[in-house]
Amino acid sequence: MNLHETDPEFMGRFEHFAFQEVVNEDRQQLPDETRFMAILAVLIGCQGIDEFKIMLPKALDAGLNAISVKEIVYQAVDYLGMGRIQPFLTETNEVLMERGEKLPLPGQATTTLENRLEKGVEVQAEILGSGMKEAWKNGHINRWLAANYFGDYYTRTGLDLAQREMITFCFLMAQGGCEPQLTAHARGNMNLGNDKEFLIRVVSQCLPYIGYPRSLNAIACINEAAG
Repeated sequence: MNLHETDPEFMGRFEHFAFQEVVNEDRQQLPDETRFMAILAVLIGCQGIDEFKIMLPKALDAGLNAISVKEIVYQAVDYLGMGRIQPFLTETNEVLMERGEKLPLPGQATTTLENRLEKGVEVQAEILGSGMKEAWKNGHINRWLAANYFGDYYTRTGLDLAQREMITFCFLMAQGGCEPQLTAHARGNMNLGNDKEFLIRVVSQCLPYIGYPRSLNAIACINEAAG
C-alpha cells in the first residue's frame, strides 16, 4: 500500500518534519553516514521493520556500506535477542543481494573462541572503566556479557568502537525500559569521545522514528550521565 496515495496529507507533514526540519535543524545535524547508522539502529530497537525496509536503501544510497549495515544488525542481537532481529537480518540480506552484493560478506571477527573472554574484558573496561576488569567473575551472565556481548561483537571490524557504542545507545533508547543501561552507555559513549552534544544530536535525528517520550527519556539519561 502506498501511503502517499492513501494518506497524502499525513505523509506530507511527516516527511517535511523528518527529512527537512529535523535533518537541517541548526546545531543538531549529523553526517549522513552517522545519521543513517543511528536511524537503522533505532528502527531495529523499536521493531520498525516496515520503516527499516524504506530506510535501508536510502542509507546505502547515502554511502553506508554493506559491511557496516550488517554489523549494526549483528550487534543488535545482544540487545534485542535473535527472536527480534531475525526479520531485520533477512531483510538486509534480501536488499543487499538485490543490489548485487555477494553474500556472505568478508568475515569481520578478530577473536577466537579461546580468547574472546580476554579480549571482551579489555573492551568492556575501555568503554565502561577499569572497574569492569573483574566484573566477569560475578556469575555466568556477567561472564557471557564479557565473552559474547563484548568479545564476539564489539571486537569485530566494520565499525569502530565509538560507532558501536553509539548504536548500542540507539538500541537501548529505542526499545524503552532500559534507562539504567542507557545511562551507563551514555557514559560509555562519552568515554569514547561521543560527548553530550553529539548524543543529543543523535536523539534529535532519531526522534521521528521513536517518538517524543523515548527521546525525552534518552536526553534525561544523557544529562544524568554527564553529571
